[in-house]
Amino acid sequence: MPTPPQATRPERDRAESLPAPRPQADHTAPLPHQLHRTAARLRQSWDRPLTAYYLILGASLLITALGLVMVFSASEIQALRYGLPSSFYFRKQLLAAAIGTGLLFAAWRMPPRLHQALAYPLLCGSVLLLVLVQVPGIGQTVNGNTNWLSLGGPFQLQPSEISKLALVLWSADLIARKHRLGLLTQWKHLLVPLVPAAMLLLGLILAGGDMGTAVILCAVLFGLLWLAGAPVRLFTGTLTAAGLLAAVLVTTSAHRVSRLSCIGAADPGPGDQCWQAAHGLYALASGGLFGQGLGASVEKWGQLPEPHTDFIFAVTGEELGLAGTLSVLALFACLGYAGIRVASRAQDTFARLAATGVTTWIMTQAVINIGAVLGLLPIAGVPLPLFSYGGSALLPAMYAVGLLLCLARNEPAARAALAAQRRRRPRRISFRTWITDLRKG
Repeated sequence: MPTPPQATRPERDRAESLPAPRPQADHTAPLPHQLHRTAARLRQSWDRPLTAYYLILGASLLITALGLVMVFSASEIQALRYGLPSSFYFRKQLLAAAIGTGLLFAAWRMPPRLHQALAYPLLCGSVLLLVLVQVPGIGQTVNGNTNWLSLGGPFQLQPSEISKLALVLWSADLIARKHRLGLLTQWKHLLVPLVPAAMLLLGLILAGGDMGTAVILCAVLFGLLWLAGAPVRLFTGTLTAAGLLAAVLVTTSAHRVSRLSCIGAADPGPGDQCWQAAHGLYALASGGLFGQGLGASVEKWGQLPEPHTDFIFAVTGEELGLAGTLSVLALFACLGYAGIRVASRAQDTFARLAATGVTTWIMTQAVINIGAVLGLLPIAGVPLPLFSYGGSALLPAMYAVGLLLCLARNEPAARAALAAQRRRRPRRISFRTWITDLRKG
């Protein structure tokens, strides 16, 4: 009986180099088993080392891009009312986004130690700018708050936005160095100089009347202290003192009392004191499931104050509907989850603290802004991060996202995965390589 022909060596090598056939899905299996396999595959993909890295990059860029679209749509009527070109605010935001993209890329590629080196200069610079804001004739008052510095022409700077980034970097660096020296078991090393420096920033910001930013800084401070191992009784006393101070600040200001009374207001009320809160709800209610269409908002025609800054989420709901607002919420949820994941997997203390601080900052600010638009929280005058109009808020936020990307790519597992991706890329053939191959060839 003739023997079957044997495969030659090149054929065997070619067969061994081919990828193994992928197992076909068993469509005859019961539905619960198929769902279990699908869930297992999704869990495996979700647990990959680069998941947080790509979530941060994708979510932040999508939020910024959608924000640019909504800034143009929400601000064109406002610009025309002031006798400006309809794209005036959009062009300023586009310029800020371009500069912010450069900052994001620079922070992304910088080593973590360089971020630590910037902590003290950034803190000192933000304190100096906050002091200049309170100097008569230098600081500018906008909507009742003195928080701005004029840069000439239409450009202004809000130093309180820079103070958020400064507090995160400086606090993370300070606590990391004390942890390395084993000093965090003592209260005095845990609180000093962290709490006095934070109180200095809070005092300068509250002097300008910006209580919303002060709440965000307090949330960042409490988050870092909690991660550093502060005892529960310290939080109890500190939160009690903070609550009493907030009550005093609110009750001594008629403007803040009126904002507090407008929570959940469905009509403007006496004297139209709840006009902005009520019209924000009107905008969301008229959007329906898929909205009136991009650019078709009615409330931005002079009815809704600050449609492109504090209440841009309301215009988004009116023009893009429930689908648009849920998409924005999902993107922020992905960004928050990825930030928490970077913090939980970081092996370096500075990386863990910095990722926690940035995530707390962005998520707290998003909750305050969206909660105010939904009528669940008082209007605090803080923008929606990465989304609302305002270069002073956008630039530090994009640098913070770049910092998160830097920390995510420096995880050991992520570093190994990125190195494996680089090895799998086809080799770039330069002219010199081509000449060398010809000579060998």
